[in-house]
Amino acid sequence: MSTRQRIAGTAALLLATSGWGSLFLVSKGVLHHVEPVWFTLIRYTLSALLFVLLILPRGAAPWRKLRLHAGPLALRGAAGFGVFSVMLLVGLAHSVPSHGAVIIATTPMTTQLVRWVLDGVRPTRTTLLTSALALLGVATVSGLLAGGAGSASGASTLMGDAIAFVGTLGWVWYTRGAARFPELDVIEYTALTVLASWPVLLAAAVGASVLGWSAVPSVEGLRLSWHALLFVGVVPSAISVLAFNYGVRALGALTGTAFLNFVPVSALLMSAALGHLPTAGEAAGMAMVIAALLIHTASSRKASAAAAAPTARPQQNYRTCGATPS
Repeated sequence: MSTRQRIAGTAALLLATSGWGSLFLVSKGVLHHVEPVWFTLIRYTLSALLFVLLILPRGAAPWRKLRLHAGPLALRGAAGFGVFSVMLLVGLAHSVPSHGAVIIATTPMTTQLVRWVLDGVRPTRTTLLTSALALLGVATVSGLLAGGAGSASGASTLMGDAIAFVGTLGWVWYTRGAARFPELDVIEYTALTVLASWPVLLAAAVGASVLGWSAVPSVEGLRLSWHALLFVGVVPSAISVLAFNYGVRALGALTGTAFLNFVPVSALLMSAALGHLPTAGEAAGMAMVIAALLIHTASSRKASAAAAAPTARPQQNYRTCGATPS
């Protein structure tokens, strides 16, 4: 890998994680004018338009794949973009931006635990310990271990943080679905799941309003928040996803996972720049989550290197004997 590729991959991952960190800060204000289910629909309507432009140059092939797998892709997209986004926003309405970023950062370890439950793939002892440390960090951030004082205002954020954490399971299920569609590359999987699930998101928003569960955003509410909605639809929902996929391709999945550490850091730095300094409990909890992620990533990298080592030696023997692998 060239130095230029490494720099470009690093820049892409920093762009992606900074965009996701900003999502929580920007979204908090929008929720005063647009409720979560409609916010989610608007957000992914904008990103869907961008993804259409992205796959148009590929001709008819992506559209054939969309028709072939429309149902399963819609279900995965509804979980990853609907359930996850709505629960994250509902949680954010009862919490603070930095907490949401910390909870999102625990997703890699949650994925390992879900694999254990669904696939019988037992995680390593290090993964279990780091998962426990991350959950302890989330509990500390939420104020569960500090008398309920989960934010600088002293109000408990436990309920909102718990809702957001449960919502991450929707994202885990979405990302697991990529392996079920080997004929789709990362761009196609992202774009086609957004497009396939858009009618589901529309039906959910309309249905919630008809049942009285969610109010249709007013013209005045949209006027006051259109710029934030546009930012969320373009940057965290589209550009960050594409940048992350590029960074993972350039530097590898383990490095990409490691950069998720920067999501809560970026949210914390942005929040501090706006004058919202973290409490001692929030800072301690964030440190626990970031430490857990760093240990988890280092352990995963070591395990991958050990697994790759046995395959390297036979290749060397082939070269020594003047043969080539079949």
